[in-house]
Amino acid sequence: QVQLVESGGGLVQAGGSLRLSCAPSGRGFSINAMGWFRQAPGKQRELVATAASGGASTYADSVRGRFTISRDNAKNTVYLQMNSLKPEDTGVYYCNALMKRDWSSVFITYWGQGTQVTVSS
Repeated sequence: QVQLVESGGGLVQAGGSLRLSCAPSGRGFSINAMGWFRQAPGKQRELVATAASGGASTYADSVRGRFTISRDNAKNTVYLQMNSLKPEDTGVYYCNALMKRDWSSVFITYWGQGTQVTVSS
């Protein structure tokens, strides 16, 4: 079953913007840290940005200053605002969350299915 769902990917021209969203597919989850990874064609998956439960964020050097990660804890949702997109940003973007079921005390890592981002030149 899918427990994290991403949305917001698409095709944009260089210099354009997209906003990705990620949230659990159902009720009964509690989330600690969340983040975004991406996998470009022919390359390995890499970390893009993270947001800790306390609000602190980190970014890959390649996206710092252009991308912004944010959270809406009331909605259990994480966002990735991507501005000034470049062709090298093209890839499948995956949401990641340290998450648990409400009935459990154990946090584990969950992954979304990925959403395609394509930046044309």
